[in-house]
Amino acid sequence: MIYTQHYASPLGTLLLAADDGGLTGLWFEGAKYFAAGLSPEHAEAETPVLRDTARWLDLYFGGRAPDFLPELHPIGSGFRQSVWRILRGIPYGQTMTYGEITARLCTETGLAHMSAQAVGGAVGHNPISILIPCHRVVGSNGSLTGYAGGIRKKLALLELEHIDVSHFTIPSSGTAL
Repeated sequence: MIYTQHYASPLGTLLLAADDGGLTGLWFEGAKYFAAGLSPEHAEAETPVLRDTARWLDLYFGGRAPDFLPELHPIGSGFRQSVWRILRGIPYGQTMTYGEITARLCTETGLAHMSAQAVGGAVGHNPISILIPCHRVVGSNGSLTGYAGGIRKKLALLELEHIDVSHFTIPSSGTAL
């Protein structure tokens, strides 16, 4: 069974989803891929993992790096799981480029090269926004591209983490603002 809960963040309402294995989804309402993969058979309820997630979000939106992580259970292919694992390793207050993620995956898998577009697709389909910090991924040219919640939310999350965003650029078109 999937359980859901709404969380009122300073950037808008979030939908949290969890099963018995852990948190399966966290989306800004109205985001691209909003509630993707969420079973129609779900119930609004408070569970320990959803309570832990709300506590984590309280700390995070309070401007502090939480010192714990709720149990996560993102559903996706092996490739996507590998990308999301790398995302979880990006420290609070730091960023990583799509190219750096691709290079790390190549090193881990022993491949000479890999499609940066495939990596971008996995980042973009991250079902657990913020806790799997895809907002910390930036273009190698400094572009704040590719955040399902919208570029303005990505910028706000980076600023919340005290990241100097002055050297990043905001795309003028082609990306949800």
